[in-house]
Formats: sequence, structure tokens, C-alpha cells
Amino acid sequence: MEYKPIKPFLSYEDQIRNLIEEKELIINDVPSAIKALEDISYYALIGGYKKLFYNPMTRKYNPGTTFDDILAIYYFDHALRQLFFSYICLIEEKLRSHISYHFIEAYGEKQETYLTPENYANTRRNRSDINDLIRILDHIARNDRQHNSVVYQRTTYNNVPLWVAVRILTFGQSSKMYSLLHPSIKSKVSHHFKYVTERELIQHIRFLTDIRNICAHNERLFSHRDRFEIPNTIIHTKLNISMNGEQYVFGRRDLFATVISLRYLLNKPDFLEFKRQLKHEMTKVIKRSHSLTKEVLLSSMGFPTDWERISRLSLK
Repeated sequence: MEYKPIKPFLSYEDQIRNLIEEKELIINDVPSAIKALEDISYYALIGGYKKLFYNPMTRKYNPGTTFDDILAIYYFDHALRQLFFSYICLIEEKLRSHISYHFIEAYGEKQETYLTPENYANTRRNRSDINDLIRILDHIARNDRQHNSVVYQRTTYNNVPLWVAVRILTFGQSSKMYSLLHPSIKSKVSHHFKYVTERELIQHIRFLTDIRNICAHNERLFSHRDRFEIPNTIIHTKLNISMNGEQYVFGRRDLFATVISLRYLLNKPDFLEFKRQLKHEMTKVIKRSHSLTKEVLLSSMGFPTDWERISRLSLK
């Protein structure tokens, strides 16, 4: 395999010169641009957010594009990560609460109950995943020293109940635990998310786990396309989202899919507040970036043009 030549080191001044002379990017305030590159890095800023303004055929920026246009998208994405993270965390909290409540309701509050494989859907297919989950929970119950709540329960009662242990799990681990629950408990948990089935809930939270991790690790979010997809929903139908073969063009793996998941899993007042903040951030970035149109922004995010109707649509 033939590799490309390694890119040479460039000073901040050389990076600016390259952007102006070779890429034809307009930079009106060079010292401020250098400061941005120092704080963010060329790779994270330019490499991550140039796509909306860059012509890969000419290897130059679209006429009129400024450094501030790229910076506006970067800060927009930062605001999106904070917004989406905060509302996904509400769903994470709700899922943990109902898992622990209904598990303890069925098996009791002793830690041995969630360390027993037979208290899960202990099929041959699930056995390896159950064992992995129990190893994580066993470490929390017997060895964790980092979380005061766990240490207190262990030293005071010689028992770490699930309602304490589950809070130490990541969203991905909580999602996996839900998928491994006995069907009767899984059913009770899913009833608290009244617009989705047990299987659909697994798909939504698996997808949201990836989105949460992107937010937590400061990866690019606005144009993300995920490895997982959410299920087809009545929202896709009511918004008349076009299809490419059997797949919807928008709303399965993109950021709009995240919005659909939040519409299904959040309560209505929380979703309306989320939508209000999201619309505000989108309006703000379009005003800040003179080279960005609403249509281009929506397309890059996987949003249909009439996405705002989502809050008025019935989920039944």
C-alpha cells in the first residue's frame, strides 16, 4: 500500500499564510485567527469545520468565506454538544431509575441479586454479556473506592443496593443492562416510555449512547452520521421524509434522528424547551456566518426543512 507523504509541521503564521494564499480564505483579523488556532488547533477547527465552505475539487474555499464563518460553526457545534448532552442525561437518569426500581421490586435490595445471572434473561445468547455486566457490577459493589455513595453503603451496611450501583454505570452499560433484563422487568421499564416498544427503546438508547459519547468527548456533532440507527417512526411518515430505496433520507443516523429520539423519550415540556434552545442556536449561527444559508445548515445536520413541526405531531 502506498501512503501519502506526511504533512510537514507549519507554524501558526505559516498556517494562516496557507489559508489566505493557497486556500483563498478571508482572514480580516490575523492576530485573533492565530489565537484561535493556538486555543483550538488547526486540525480541530479547520479540519473539522471547513466542509460547509470548502470546494474539494478546487481545494479552495467558496468565494467570500471568512475565518469567522468557520469559527461560527465551531462554536455552534460546541453549543449543540452542551444542549444535546444535557437532555440525553435526563433520559439516562430516567432509565437508571426505572431499572433499579423494578429490579429491586422483583428481587430485593441485596447486592447478590444483581450479581446472580439467573435474575437476567439468562439465555445462551446473552450469557457472555450478562457475565461481563456482572463483573462490572461486582467491581462496583466490592471494590469501588472512587464514589462516596458506594463506599458509604459498603462500610455502613455491607451492601451496595442497585439504586446506588446503577448510578456508577455508563449510559452504554445501563443500556446493556436494560437489554439483558428478564422480559417481565424490561416490560415494566419500557412502560415508562409510553410511545416506544421494548425493542424500539433498546434501539433509541443504543443510538443515544453514541451521541452522548460524542458530546462528552468534544467530537464534531452537527454533521455526525452514526453507526447505529433509530427505528422507523410515525414522525418520518408525517413529515413526508423522502426515501432512498428502503431508507429514509433524513432521521435515521443523523442529528435529526437524535431529535426524533428525544421527542419520543422526553416528556413534552422538556422537549419543547429543548427545541426552543436548538432553534435559538441555529438562528444565531446563521446570523453570525454570512456564507451559511439555512438550507445548507439543515441539510448538513440531516434536518428536513419543516423539522419544527415535530413538536406538533402526535406520536400515535
